[in-house]
Amino acid sequence: MINIERVRADTPATSRQAYLHNAGAALMPVAVVEAMKHHIDLESEIGGYAAADREAPQLESVYGSVARLLNAAPDEIALMENATVAWQMAFYALPFRQGDRILTAEAEYAANYVAFLQVAKRTGAAIDIVPSDASGELDVDALERMIDERVKLIAITWVPTNGGLVNPAAAVGKIARAQGIPYLLDACQAVGQMAVDVEAIGCDMLSATGRKFLRGPRGTGFLYVRRAMLQQLEPPMIDHFAAPWVSRDAYRLRDDARRFETWENNYAARLGLGAAVDYALDIGIGPIEQRCRMLADRLRGGLASIRGTRIRDLGRAPGAIVSFTVEGYEADAVVSDAAAAGITIGASDPSSTRIDAEIRSLPPVVRASPHYYNTEAEIDRLIAHLEALTPR
Repeated sequence: MINIERVRADTPATSRQAYLHNAGAALMPVAVVEAMKHHIDLESEIGGYAAADREAPQLESVYGSVARLLNAAPDEIALMENATVAWQMAFYALPFRQGDRILTAEAEYAANYVAFLQVAKRTGAAIDIVPSDASGELDVDALERMIDERVKLIAITWVPTNGGLVNPAAAVGKIARAQGIPYLLDACQAVGQMAVDVEAIGCDMLSATGRKFLRGPRGTGFLYVRRAMLQQLEPPMIDHFAAPWVSRDAYRLRDDARRFETWENNYAARLGLGAAVDYALDIGIGPIEQRCRMLADRLRGGLASIRGTRIRDLGRAPGAIVSFTVEGYEADAVVSDAAAAGITIGASDPSSTRIDAEIRSLPPVVRASPHYYNTEAEIDRLIAHLEALTPR
């Protein structure tokens, strides 16, 4: 069981607001902030190079922490500036040509989809969208029927940014593995709120951020690449860290996932990421997932009883992103009104998941995303606030 008093004491801002915007950027624990401050102070005292040398064991341990979080090996982990860069480094390392097919889901994230479009424009590859089933999840049977020899990548977002949908990542992985098709999974909104086991999922590549449910700093992310896949990929960009210059006319790519990194990086942020991962692992991902779902279900239950409020989530077992609209109010107005009452929530624009939004005729939606440090009272506070907005 999670010690809620302890985690809220470790998160001082919880005493000043009901923070329900964890799908955007969660509140960092004190341990994360202190890890970053300590390193910045050290850099100011002895310089950046010496500070990195002194903290080398702690910096190296971040790879092990992320690997434990994912049930991976440290050499399969690259630490990146953000999840987008992590995803792009994997995607753009894959070769495509005229007639190749990329399979993706209806609720794919904009940053990923525009990359598909660019590669399609450059190479003549095709983007094919796997339809959703009656629940709104990616239709696994439809995916299997769409497989042929031209499919060169399956790339989906596990938990879309615009709602609580949880796509069947492991079922997709089973098909991809059986067919020998590379599988790239965007796990930005999954990591930190639910168990992520790359062996059980069967993905070849996975990208994630530190700032969301993992409670790490902005400007951090990571990429997982399965060891067997790693040797097939040459990063789209390299430097002398990713690929040492071994002779005048030759370089040699690193044997591990760090071939996707560059020499210069933000060491303070990396240490903050490591502290965030360790903090989550110490609490336990299982209890975190259980509490996140409980709070989100409580919120959905309350919203369902409010006249004029419409829940927009899909899926058979939605996660900790609750999306909804309020009749007579723009999403931004709902967010602003809540902020004035000391409740932090967010909004999601249709352009972030355009295909799903067009299929469902979605307007901008309000997005409330509780985390394990939230209380039932905070959920009820948001429900009561929304009840006061709507006509009886």
